[in-house]
Amino acid sequence: MKAVVFYEHGGPEVLRYEEVPTPTPGPGEALLRVHAVSVNRTLDGEVRARGANYPLRFPHVLGPDPAGEVVAVGEGVDPALVGQRVVVHHVLHCGECAPCRAGQIQLCRAYGVYGVHRPGGDAEYAVAPARNLLPIPDGLSDVEAAAMMVIYPTAWHLLATRAALQPGETVLVLAAGGALGTAGVQIAHHLGARVIAAAGADWKLERARALGADAVVNYQREKLSEAVRRLTDGLGADVVFENVSSRELFPESMASLGIGGRLVTCGTHGGGVVEIDLRPFYRQHQSLLGSFGASWEEVRRVYELAAAGHFRPVLHQVLPLERAAEAHRLLAGRDTFGRVVLTVP
Repeated sequence: MKAVVFYEHGGPEVLRYEEVPTPTPGPGEALLRVHAVSVNRTLDGEVRARGANYPLRFPHVLGPDPAGEVVAVGEGVDPALVGQRVVVHHVLHCGECAPCRAGQIQLCRAYGVYGVHRPGGDAEYAVAPARNLLPIPDGLSDVEAAAMMVIYPTAWHLLATRAALQPGETVLVLAAGGALGTAGVQIAHHLGARVIAAAGADWKLERARALGADAVVNYQREKLSEAVRRLTDGLGADVVFENVSSRELFPESMASLGIGGRLVTCGTHGGGVVEIDLRPFYRQHQSLLGSFGASWEEVRRVYELAAAGHFRPVLHQVLPLERAAEAHRLLAGRDTFGRVVLTVP
């Protein structure tokens, strides 16, 4: 079979489209004929470039969220899975610890990431644990299913669960043109919040309005916290959906919070090392909440809502698998809006 393989860290040029052995599913596993897989800034781009603090075994195949058809299963797996359309949940979990038994797989004590801690879906065929497979609801294509998996359940968990966002509250969404940002805008709008979208380009902000943003801020042209205070009559945002973590923007995000405000974060594209002024933080009863992934219940809920048309993944470009290096270069730039997805003919 063909796969995108790399043998060392580096730029997109280290990715090779080459022939490799077709994997065989072991006990508890299933073999997928991959139809689509998304390209992620961290789990693909940063892991390829320098590992993202994850140890890799080379040669390695990326791709945390392949969608496709089950063509074979290993020992102990229900053969009825064969022929089903499924998407792989990227959070590897043991299925046995207390959080897993409660459905909180993102808190698994043996946590890992598909496509990082084991070979992923940038290939014609991929093996995945059967417990990581989610049937794709009717109404969603394989491309849409792959585009959703990493970001939409995470955005839902951050906003609906961690921040407990309520109808009528104001939420500030950072990097509103990115994959996680577009998900945040749509989900916050669906939850009944007033959405302020922030980005560094006017064209991205106009598209964010079309996704449900009520107001926009270009943080390249004006001070973010001052703009948010102006748009909220001086009160500040109830929730900040932060997924950049840059030295410049993170203090502005914190300064945009109102009394009792909650900042939820997942993403370090801006560097990840930031400063926080703790005096206003504790004096204004604010919260800083981080998370990655979502529970199985939340994953299923998000896919059901998407299939019913309440929101849809935003696709910037869809490319064939052999153009994976081009997709990585595209995502490293600042001219994308939403997801880049690879398809396998």
